Amino acid sequence: MATQQALPLPASAPSGSIAINARCMVRAEGEQRVVLVAGLPVHHYSVKDAVAEAYAMVLLVDGGYATQKEVGVAFRCSERTVRRHQDRYADGGMTALATRSGWRPGRRRVPTKRARIIERLKTEGVSNREIARRLGVTEKAIRKQVGPSERQQQQLLPLSTAGQSPCPRAAAEPASTTSTEHAQLTAPSLVDDAPPGAGSSPSEPVTEQSEPVAMSLDVDPTNRVWDRLLACFGLLDDAAPVFGDAKAVPGAGVLCALPILVASGIFGSAHTIYGKIGPAFYGLRTTLVTLLLMALWRIKRPEALKEHDPQSLGRVLGLDRAPEVKTVRHKLTRLASYHKAEQLGAALARLRVAQRGQLMGFLYVDGHVRADHGKRTIPKAHVARMRLAMPATTDYWINDRAGDPLFVMTAQANAGMVKMLPDVLTAVRQLVGDRRVTIVFDRGGWSPKLFQKLLDANFDILTYRKGKNRRIGEHRFVLRRARLDGRSVEYRLHDQPVRFLDGTLRLRQVTRLTDDGHQTPVITSRRDLADIEVAYRMFERWRQENFFKYLREEFLLDALTDYQVEPDDPTRTVPNPERRALDKEIRGARGEVAKLEQAYGAAAVDNPEGSRPTMRGFKIAHGKIGKELRAARDRLAQLRTRRRALPERVEVCDVSTGAVVKLATERKHLTNLIKMLAFQAESDLLAFLRPHYARSDAEGRTLLHELFRAAADLDVTDAELRVTLQPLSSPHRTLAVQALCNTLTETTTAFPGSRLSLRFAIHPRPQIGLAFPGPRSVPPPAAPLRPDISCEA
Repeated sequence: MATQQALPLPASAPSGSIAINARCMVRAEGEQRVVLVAGLPVHHYSVKDAVAEAYAMVLLVDGGYATQKEVGVAFRCSERTVRRHQDRYADGGMTALATRSGWRPGRRRVPTKRARIIERLKTEGVSNREIARRLGVTEKAIRKQVGPSERQQQQLLPLSTAGQSPCPRAAAEPASTTSTEHAQLTAPSLVDDAPPGAGSSPSEPVTEQSEPVAMSLDVDPTNRVWDRLLACFGLLDDAAPVFGDAKAVPGAGVLCALPILVASGIFGSAHTIYGKIGPAFYGLRTTLVTLLLMALWRIKRPEALKEHDPQSLGRVLGLDRAPEVKTVRHKLTRLASYHKAEQLGAALARLRVAQRGQLMGFLYVDGHVRADHGKRTIPKAHVARMRLAMPATTDYWINDRAGDPLFVMTAQANAGMVKMLPDVLTAVRQLVGDRRVTIVFDRGGWSPKLFQKLLDANFDILTYRKGKNRRIGEHRFVLRRARLDGRSVEYRLHDQPVRFLDGTLRLRQVTRLTDDGHQTPVITSRRDLADIEVAYRMFERWRQENFFKYLREEFLLDALTDYQVEPDDPTRTVPNPERRALDKEIRGARGEVAKLEQAYGAAAVDNPEGSRPTMRGFKIAHGKIGKELRAARDRLAQLRTRRRALPERVEVCDVSTGAVVKLATERKHLTNLIKMLAFQAESDLLAFLRPHYARSDAEGRTLLHELFRAAADLDVTDAELRVTLQPLSSPHRTLAVQALCNTLTETTTAFPGSRLSLRFAIHPRPQIGLAFPGPRSVPPPAAPLRPDISCEA
């Protein structure tokens, strides 16, 4: 019988092969790939040919040689990608495989600097969700950047050798002229979103840079399709303002504020600090211009944009449409994710000090409380206008001598004036340098120990005296008159030296006597000023109170920009609530003891000595009252013992029933800066308007409100944007605005993001009564009325 010959074993797969399953594999030879099925070649392609590679996947799955999952593992892609190639091939053949949607190949999804930030946070153990919240992106984007977890990496099969590219797709980019052009266009968008000085501390000086001039491919101002397409492809960081000739554009009068806003340095400082906020049609500059003009238009929150026509607002901004509610809120969230609001505020304050240094001799500091009506567990603060304590956040505003805001700080856990003044004055010292500044504040900052520290830090103080003090005789007051800041003032004053801290702190007290006999003592360290100027500067603090009222009513200062919260410091100490409850019981026990002692004493006075001459008899007769008195005293002593055993302050995590949180401050700080700049612009325009408008102090800001809402004609030339306003409500207002337009035109300010110089004018009012071509016939005068002599008196 013939013996069966042994079959040779199959040779081992070459080192450059990738096994798909038991009968399919992909063999790699240099840049060429061959697909083998049962040892027979069925398809070959080059690694640079992405279309042929996609067809290889379709061939294997549609021919039934492998499953989608097996092909995806072999070609290092997902099953969804394989299905997408099948659908495209079924719809359009090989041509459809060449089209790709989604993110453009070769473009990084996350810039280099932000990728380094993500790597650093991941090494610190920060979760993907927290990193996404800090950077203002989605959690999915972070997961794609950091890649799969270690367990997922262990499950992946190694599909290539050390000499090969780990992903055939990565080498499949065609090196053609088209790809070079794409690389050149993509270069500006690859700049990191983070600002150039992202790693610098807020205390470092920020130099103002000129905001770059944007370019546009559109020629029709009402159709920005090309710019929007470039922004969609990631090739545009901000839309350039493109204007067209238009008549009676509603609200175009607000452009009169642009020279002041540009001079404030907001656009250059924001470009230096934030850089770019990503490829977008509405970029950083457009977002800032929109927010500033919204404040001047009195569009107090993004949700109010629903009540305005986006096309009309867009013509003022140089766009086809103004951003709407969702876009504005998204841009605010993106800016807040950088956490650079304090740095931007410090840069703007430095520029303000450089422009108005003569007004920094007196600085007014006061806190403004924003009440929160939600259900969050946040610290409480006393709201003076409501006269009760509510969950709130306290902002400290610093205003110059003219009453205009300089910068704002948010207090930690509603810290009082005494605790916040050192931090505030540290920021002031960084702004004004070594010059001596007088700080004006109210009784909330009263602390002689704090006064000594401020004097040692080269600051002067001016505040009200707190507590009881000796009343001064009215005959010692002297009537003082002076003219300060163009105003005539008159006070009845008394000047005297005072001492505090056991005589070591010597200050000056100027007391004012009002017509109703009330005396208001003012404490200051300035001995070089006249007493009337000390009183005037102190009482001018009401300018800051009026500033808060104006911002609440006109700019909605107390509105919440979002409902986000941040974790508070759980180790922060607060007054012990148990001790506070015991204090209340002790006050009630003291009242009970006092009441019983009063009744016992009254009984002793009325005691008939004839019937009860001894104390023993009196106690026996009034034993009930005595017993109640002794019990009340024992209860009071027990309560005091229990209070002494309790600590005065405890950590907030021990007393909070819910999460220890605080309101998010970054977006609110940004909107506060926008409102501050809008108020500063109004103040500067009012200063330009004052010589030409007699009632500027009483009606100046209402005139500016009418000016911002006024319609205007827009005429565009190669170098100018001419804004011709419609006449205002009265002739004298129109003449005043004409003088203001001449002043603003002399500044030769360019519209932000363009080279168009702004030129302002106003149409003259029509001459009523001169439209008749010839003389009018004058009717004869009517006969005079004769009195009726028949009437009785």
